[in-house]
Amino acid sequence: MTWQPEVEEIERRRRLAEQMGGPAAVERQHARGLLTIRERIDELVDVGSFQEIGRLTASAERDDDGNLVSLTPSNAVIGTARIDGQDVVIGGEDATIRGGASDGGGSAKGYYMEHLARRMRLPLVRLHEGAGGSVRTNRSRHSGNAISGQPVSPHADLLGTVPVATAAMGACAGIVAARVAQSHFSVMARNTAFLFAGGPPVVERALGWSVSKEDLGGWQVHTRSGIVDNLAEDEADCLRQVKTFLSYMPSNAWMLPQRRDCADPADRRDEDLLSLMPRDRRRPFNPRKLIACVLDQDSYFELAPYFGRSLMTGLARLDGYPVGVTCNNPNFEGGAMTADSSEKLTRFIDLCDSFHLPVLSFEDEPGFMVGVEAETAGTLRQGVRAQSAVSQATVPWMKFIVRRAYGVAAGLHHNGNGPVYAWPSGEWGSIPIEGGVWAAYRREIEAAPDPDARRQELEDLHSRDRSPFFRAESFGLYDLIDPRESRPLAVQFIRHAQIQLATRELGPRMRTMRP
Repeated sequence: MTWQPEVEEIERRRRLAEQMGGPAAVERQHARGLLTIRERIDELVDVGSFQEIGRLTASAERDDDGNLVSLTPSNAVIGTARIDGQDVVIGGEDATIRGGASDGGGSAKGYYMEHLARRMRLPLVRLHEGAGGSVRTNRSRHSGNAISGQPVSPHADLLGTVPVATAAMGACAGIVAARVAQSHFSVMARNTAFLFAGGPPVVERALGWSVSKEDLGGWQVHTRSGIVDNLAEDEADCLRQVKTFLSYMPSNAWMLPQRRDCADPADRRDEDLLSLMPRDRRRPFNPRKLIACVLDQDSYFELAPYFGRSLMTGLARLDGYPVGVTCNNPNFEGGAMTADSSEKLTRFIDLCDSFHLPVLSFEDEPGFMVGVEAETAGTLRQGVRAQSAVSQATVPWMKFIVRRAYGVAAGLHHNGNGPVYAWPSGEWGSIPIEGGVWAAYRREIEAAPDPDARRQELEDLHSRDRSPFFRAESFGLYDLIDPRESRPLAVQFIRHAQIQLATRELGPRMRTMRP
């Protein structure tokens, strides 16, 4: 007597699970230009490294005698794997089975995957395409999953413990869409991914509005709403960006990011920096070129480029070490801090401090955005929240004042945890000269025989106070530098930062607010 019949049944069920919704459903998925969850995992992880958990989870139908009549595999696939040698917890839904709805086991497996990543202290990677809950679930299950009041998902602790990267590969609704938002990094595929709390049928029934899935939750909506960080051209680009994000991250909050070999000379002095900043302070500059001139070549990975566009945030390397980078972008809103860019900064600094990434800031800050729209958007509320995130951060931080540093918003680019340098183009104050002169001398200007001439005279007078030499003379800087010295100084900073990080108490960072 052996257990061969049972072993054969195990193998039969495994083959059934691998077929997912069946050949016809898989063919329909491919016809839409989409992969199945198993194909997505295989494309992303190291060959042969995926170890599935709950492979035999299924919805079984039995007759009165207990004999199996039919078996539908769970539409959720989860497990552990390696990505570029880094161990991760990974999973997602498969739309070929019940459209990826939670009543196929996706909900329970999704929660388990989060608890597993937190317990094992491994990065969590989610590849989503699912419909969330359904009325089928309501009909078959009437009890709550959290009757004690305790949350089913550990996402709040999870985000302070391990990096979480999520890709929206197809339509995502309900809890699936929420998981995209509950991430350190999220990316969606152009034209094939959609996100919404409730899809078009739900909206039409609840509100009487007929709306397309593109207008409700397409990439043009959510890369600008801040719910999704990055846009990918297709599924392959989604997976590439997830892999790139993870390459800058440690496995958890108890570990430091890993250095990679760097062929970019530490003493490189890029000549373009000398002329990058226009002498006409009303003209913008190219912030991406600035970043490329200072950071390791081809290492910059921008986050949320379509949201809060007056501030750029991203991950990069200096001398091979991962760093977080911020830079005002004068091509949008003049580089002023808006409500969106303040929210963007809050999330970014939280990420850097959680996973021990030193911060490098290039400041050209005219201040908080002003005007009716800015006030209506609650810019100052988001701004002071960003200020709290900056003040709570404990990672080493370096700042270059490349042009303007005005008002309260100037304090959002540094918190005293490292050196401050300025370029000859740097200027600062409590308020920009032009607006400040008009506010302080309005009556005098209006009463002058030639108001325009008097205003210009006063602006010229006060513009002398902008000289960076005054701040250098009063020890308001580490140094006033030739812009071409920026990379060598930044490399020196990152090397010194490793000493600080090596003696830093590792583990989750405690904050009064978590985005």
